[in-house]
This record gives sequence, C-alpha cells and structure tokens, in this order.
Amino acid sequence: MLDFDSPRWSELSHAYGPASNIPALLKELESFPIDDANEGAWASLWSALAHQGDVHGASFAAVPHVVAIAAREPTRASASYFHFPAWVEICRVRDKISVPADLESAYVAAIQGLAIVARERLAASTDEAILRCIFCAIAASQGKTVLAQAILELEQDLLEEFMEWLIER
Repeated sequence: MLDFDSPRWSELSHAYGPASNIPALLKELESFPIDDANEGAWASLWSALAHQGDVHGASFAAVPHVVAIAAREPTRASASYFHFPAWVEICRVRDKISVPADLESAYVAAIQGLAIVARERLAASTDEAILRCIFCAIAASQGKTVLAQAILELEQDLLEEFMEWLIER
C-alpha cells in the first residue's frame, strides 16, 4: 500500500490533475464520516477518483487505504467504503484499464479482501442501500463486475419494475 507521505502521490493523477491531495482526504476517512455526495472527504474522493466512471492511477492507490480503514471497524463503515472500491473495479474492468505495476499487488489484495470486510459488515446491516453496496462489493471482489454493477442499479423502484417484468415474462 502506498504510504501517505510517498512522493508517488504527486506523480499519480486524478480527474483534476496531480493526486497530492488524496492522502489527506483518505486520512479523513479514518473517522468514518457520513457519506455526503455534496461535500466532505467522500464527495471529493468520488469526484477526483471516479468522476463520471473514469478511474485513474490515484484511484488504484486509494482503494487499498479505503478497504484497510473499513477493515479496522467494519460495523462503522458506511456504504461508500464498499461502493467506492467496487465501482473502481467495475470501471477498471469495463474500460480495460491497467493498474500501474507498482500499485497492482496492493490493489488486487484490497479488492480480494473487500469481500471479507463486506461479509463482516453484512452482519450489522439492514439498510437496503448499504446491503446493495455490500453485495456489489462481494460480487466485484469475485470478478463478477457486470453482476456488481447490476446490483448497484437495482434501487427499490427499479427492483419493483424488474420483478413485475420477471413475473410477466
């Protein structure tokens, strides 16, 4: 895993340029902030590292940190701790993006370990949104990225339409 103080961060890029700001945002995740799409660490990380489904070198460096933080206290981890790494993996596979060689082993280990953390969080989960992200993370960690993306898309209204379609079929 890339150290927070590594000069490599400034060599990596994200949607807005050099990724030297990413370690500070990742450190903020250690306090398990609430997911907020409009402000805070999660909003900034999503915008920079998975902007409109585009992932970057810094995305692959960030994923091991996100998974490691969630692994410390899985029951405190919000949906984004599972959604974000799963989405990075979905986008990587979909767009056939190579992980930089120096980041690959930590990234692969984090994606594989994501399923373990997700299962630990599952025991304390009843909210549909987090359950979807947990199931998505498990699927992505098993290399089933199309299934993972489908799980993310099946929000309640679409799930009801899907079930009606399935029954009528």
